[in-house]
Amino acid sequence: MSKLEIKYVSPDDLRPYAGNARTHSKKQIRQIADSIQRFGFTNPVIVSVDREVIAGHGRLAAAKLQGLTSVPIVVLADMTEADRRAYVIADNKLAELAGWDRDTLAIELQFLQDVQFDDIELQASRSARLT
Repeated sequence: MSKLEIKYVSPDDLRPYAGNARTHSKKQIRQIADSIQRFGFTNPVIVSVDREVIAGHGRLAAAKLQGLTSVPIVVLADMTEADRRAYVIADNKLAELAGWDRDTLAIELQFLQDVQFDDIELQASRSARLT
């Protein structure tokens, strides 16, 4: 396994994987863009050696929406085509299967409310996730 290295490239140098079955609405792309603007680009786009996106299609679209001139990437050079295709699905599916510890989530959201955290999306999702 190779050591992971973060590089910065132009979003235009990256090519979305045509077989990516995951979709992102315009609203979600806007939310990702808002998150990047607020917190920074904290999760790099995962790409193959030929700069095809393996994971991070939504982050790439959000970066383009914002007009960013560079995005962080990690190149996974040691994956076969089958590994890459499987990882595209697994990366999305595994996150989707995660749950929430409702008690801990309530505590965290209450803290954010107490400190008057101004992220509307987090506050709006509070009731949706706790019901």
